[in-house]
Amino acid sequence: MRRSVDEHLEAVLGRVRPLPPFEQPLMEALGLVLCEDVVSPVSLPGFDNSAMDGYAVQAGDLAGAAPENPITLPVVGEIAAGRSEPIVVTPGTCVRIMTGAPMPRGADSVVPVEWTDGGAASVRIVQQPALGASVRRAGEDLRAGDKVMDRDTVLSPRQIAVLAAVGRARVKVRPRPRVVVVSTGAELREPGTRLGDGQIYDSNSYTLAAAARQAGAVVYRVGIVDDDPKKIMDTLSDQLVRADLVITSGGVSKGVYDVVKEVLTKLGTIDFPEVAMQPGKPQGFGVMGDDEVPIFTLPGNPVSAYVSFEVFVRPALRKLMGAMPYRRQAVQGVVLDGFSSPAGRRQFVRAAATSGDEGWMASTVGGHGSHLLGGLSRSNALIVVPEDVTAVRAGEQAELWLLDEETG
Repeated sequence: MRRSVDEHLEAVLGRVRPLPPFEQPLMEALGLVLCEDVVSPVSLPGFDNSAMDGYAVQAGDLAGAAPENPITLPVVGEIAAGRSEPIVVTPGTCVRIMTGAPMPRGADSVVPVEWTDGGAASVRIVQQPALGASVRRAGEDLRAGDKVMDRDTVLSPRQIAVLAAVGRARVKVRPRPRVVVVSTGAELREPGTRLGDGQIYDSNSYTLAAAARQAGAVVYRVGIVDDDPKKIMDTLSDQLVRADLVITSGGVSKGVYDVVKEVLTKLGTIDFPEVAMQPGKPQGFGVMGDDEVPIFTLPGNPVSAYVSFEVFVRPALRKLMGAMPYRRQAVQGVVLDGFSSPAGRRQFVRAAATSGDEGWMASTVGGHGSHLLGGLSRSNALIVVPEDVTAVRAGEQAELWLLDEETG
């Protein structure tokens, strides 16, 4: 079976359904998608209050106040933030007041402490405030009953601030997907252990787990499973109970020891197409278990696994979270060095991209081999070359996927 990149992505997104929403504590909702309209039960501010430290006054009492003509008023009380004292400002008096404290009855303005001598029993004031100066009026930001947030909003710290301010401790959101990551291969060893002949460290499970976490998922890295069909199936079956999505790497090509493909083909619910892309041609996707948990079986070469995640898995995770758009941010940029591209395949080339007065520019880094991780570590973008383009020349425009930019 052979598919284009777009056909395979369409098949993936057609099987993935957004996770059902539920209420979560406010701090747990950061970065998630709101699934309700939020109406404020309170006004902001909830009461008239002082915008600064100073003295609550009747502005008319200070007509003509100037440095050469200070006006002295008796201080009849003090109000701190969080307290509401039964104090009334009558003509010819004032109240010492702190930032955020409720305005006392009778006062219509606040004199900043900088315009005074800071007196406690009486105060000398050298400037008349405008009527209503330095007073935050009740409801000037929001009024009770106002809709403050629409469903489908992605909750950033700015939205969390408003939700907390109107008293919401919990909100209805789509949760973070639980992602299980498994690497397969008898040659793999954990970082930090000693390598034997023919063995390599497992980078894929760390790469894919980190990428899934960056995309917003809760990640369970299972680690390495060797090329034993029963162990692979037992591991995957055991992990389904805590997974909204499973990612494996390795064992999906045409070799004798590509047992992931051999084992999962028997289920009949997972397809293993060749996708017209470079790197990442061998792909697998389908569902497992009674709950039809989506499973991606990605190639074992590390760059192929990472690019496959960006092209197919990340959009699926964002759909699970109800987040739009699904794909990475794409921009047009100038390619600074030329290269060839295989006919009939969409190529994803590792690049270092920068933005300046003339827009985005990108240089390729490392080689094109799907095992070359050094270049991947120095890249921050992918140059996307269409299937019908066989050469990109220096100075030409191309589509860039910005790997360090947040989506949505």
